[in-house]
Amino acid sequence: MNGGGEKMNSVFDEIYTKYHHDVFQFLFYMVNHKETAEDLVQEVYIRVLNSYHRFEGKSTEKTWLFSIARNVAIDHFRKQKNWKERIIDKFDWSKRQIKADGFLPEEITMQSEEMKSVYNALQYCTVDQKMVIVFRYIQELSISETAKTLGWTESKVKTTQHRALKALRTFLEENGGEEDSYAETKVE
Repeated sequence: MNGGGEKMNSVFDEIYTKYHHDVFQFLFYMVNHKETAEDLVQEVYIRVLNSYHRFEGKSTEKTWLFSIARNVAIDHFRKQKNWKERIIDKFDWSKRQIKADGFLPEEITMQSEEMKSVYNALQYCTVDQKMVIVFRYIQELSISETAKTLGWTESKVKTTQHRALKALRTFLEENGGEEDSYAETKVE
């Protein structure tokens, strides 16, 4: 029994070390708030500990972990009433930017203005669209991996991706004109 516990701890530590940044990054992009993302990461790992014995290896560990992170994000949004309205309230239309919570991931602050615009525009996508964009272009999962992670068909991933890119492009065109080149390059 004890040996099993030690084995579980080493597996858990390995998963944590390998994917912690990716899981945090995914959740941050989803909720746009550092402390909330950190809380949700903890929830992901509680679920990992509680369900690892059911992991059958039918998908990769990363895909399995992201499917748990996806469920945690969706549960978070379900618990929040009027979360879309709250996101819209954060947006200062005169300045055309999200009012900062005082934190952007380091990789965002170091990006070009164009990437910051894409990041801000993500907040106006649906939850499904946001998940697809983050998995495909930020986590760089394939269509197939994204479908497995979300429990969708590849066709649904492609359709949602197309709609998300269209929404991003529209938002960027309306809020800056020349910033649509990123969305344009990702349509293929």
